[in-house]
Amino acid sequence: MSQNAGNGASGAYLGFAGLAERSAALRQAAVLPGADPRTLLEAAFAELDGALELLTVWGAYGDAEAGTGNPDAPGERSAEALAAERRLLRAVFQRAPVPLFVLEQDGTVRRANGAAGELTGSSPGYATGRSLTAFVDLSSRAALQSQLAAIVRTRVARQLECTMLGPDGPVGATLTVGPVELADGQLLLIAALSPGAALSPGADPRARGDRGEGIPPARGDRGEGIPPDGGSPGGRPPGENRATLQAMTRRMDTVTAVTRLLLDNSTFSEAVTLQRCARLLAGDIASWVIVDVERMGRLRRQYVIGPSGEAAEELARQVRRTEPRSGTTPWQVHTARKPVLLAHADDMSLLGTDSAGTPLLMLLGATSLLSVPISDGTTSYGALTLARRAADGRFEIADLALAAEIGEHLGVAIRVDRMFRHRSSVAEALQASLLPTRLPEIPGLDLSAAYLPAGQGLEASGDFYDVFPVRDGWGITIGDVCGKGQEAAAMTAAARHAIRVLATYNPDPVDVLVKANEVMLGGDYEDRFVTAKLAYLKWERRRLRVRLASAGHPGPALVRSDGRVEMLSGGGMPLGLFGAAEVPGVEPEAETLRLRTGDLLFFFSDGVTDARNAELAYFEERLADELAGLAGRSAAETARAIQSMLISFSQDELRDDLTILVARVTDPPE
Repeated sequence: MSQNAGNGASGAYLGFAGLAERSAALRQAAVLPGADPRTLLEAAFAELDGALELLTVWGAYGDAEAGTGNPDAPGERSAEALAAERRLLRAVFQRAPVPLFVLEQDGTVRRANGAAGELTGSSPGYATGRSLTAFVDLSSRAALQSQLAAIVRTRVARQLECTMLGPDGPVGATLTVGPVELADGQLLLIAALSPGAALSPGADPRARGDRGEGIPPARGDRGEGIPPDGGSPGGRPPGENRATLQAMTRRMDTVTAVTRLLLDNSTFSEAVTLQRCARLLAGDIASWVIVDVERMGRLRRQYVIGPSGEAAEELARQVRRTEPRSGTTPWQVHTARKPVLLAHADDMSLLGTDSAGTPLLMLLGATSLLSVPISDGTTSYGALTLARRAADGRFEIADLALAAEIGEHLGVAIRVDRMFRHRSSVAEALQASLLPTRLPEIPGLDLSAAYLPAGQGLEASGDFYDVFPVRDGWGITIGDVCGKGQEAAAMTAAARHAIRVLATYNPDPVDVLVKANEVMLGGDYEDRFVTAKLAYLKWERRRLRVRLASAGHPGPALVRSDGRVEMLSGGGMPLGLFGAAEVPGVEPEAETLRLRTGDLLFFFSDGVTDARNAELAYFEERLADELAGLAGRSAAETARAIQSMLISFSQDELRDDLTILVARVTDPPE
């Protein structure tokens, strides 16, 4: 086989590979909203013609080169004349009133003139090196790629009705592409745009900035400083200045709205914060918002928010089920902690593909993409990805700055939320260690307890209660340490366990509290103190004898079976303040009660009596009446009822932690 034949066979093989890719692209484009069947059919016929030619070349390749001469070679002209001609051609190309692109055979832009830069909304150099399909709507990309391949193959110019992506949205145009063979045999393509009928649904011709002519006029050399007719001294039309000001105002409003949303997040919920922020952005600066967060070492898709409507919601669920894979834009942004802005997204695989292999970016109909890390400056928690459809315009540098700032806000919010959740879990674990896991079963007694922390429960409470066996009976203790936090929890644990250990061997509850006071004074608790109530319960025939010792703690309330309520006094000095040597005669107070069947002791912390309503009234004023109305109820019913009343009374704004312990006398044991 000759060298030319070998090259021909190799070219045919490469042609088959490109044919497969373009055919797959045509199939995907056919299912997109707004796809033009006629345009796609023409492209398919062009591919079919190319396939027939490739089959012919594959069978037998002939030398198609008729000659190597160059009859058009220039004569011996001066270097100055050639340079002048080049400058003239360059000026004509750059200032031509029609957008022009010089393309490589694969569709990559080699040069673009000023009008083409106006069309893309950027300098001509921005288009250089990018595929022409990046500036075309999704529904036209596959057909354009096939037509370009047909032009390279047949050397015949073609026209295509398509929708170009302008700075303010889609622009209908007719694209004419023809081949140009240079003197050295290199083949290039020249693409020219002219007004056409194609226009994406929802696009507003008045928003194109083209004065209704379809193709934006060239503004000339910006370096000359000559503003267009009707323009401002700064070189921008008044309408463009207004649009810029409106865009800046909208971005500032968005930052303000996100900041307010984060400040109003009283629940410190990471999930709620991300979802609300995604909905806010989807309704303001992006067509689609995708939030991916790292969970257990892997990037997980959390939310996908887009336009309203059942079809869009189903599409959002479909994208939500697709996890961000390695190599996709969100994964790269999260890993490298660097933002990405693609004003014209020509690679449809940037977000990965669904289970059927369809690119997610194509399913979303997105042509512009930006993604920023969700980071607090030190740790990256995930990625925030925004996508726009052609009708919504493209992202700019200012949009990237806005998204990056929002990503930082979200990163700080997530850090704070996780910090609070960690503190809350630590507080819950610590609080659980201060309270009994369950109350013991005592013959002749019905016991129930309730505990409710004030606020978010982010710090361990100073409240405690306990029920334990003592000599010839049972002991009940309830107390409250001044303050909250780890130091208060340490004193709570010391007080609870000191009382329990001392009561096991000491038959006198007053003496137990005296010795517990010495234990508190021996510890370094930073001027904290603890109030406590200790009750010894012992059956004497048909009655329950209760010996109460008090160290500055309120109550309890004694509720008789007939509804009579007696609020017992507290009295006594709190533990941990003074010793017997410092204040002689200051000892815990004591009293003795005898209870019958149906009588009830209602122990409580000062969080019950100090609860206040909107009118600043205290619940202490109505506690006795409420307990009287609950006479005859079980211990659990009484505890639940009072807790519910307190929450309703204070409108769920407790001033202090709430602790309740109810002991109701039932039938005496045998």
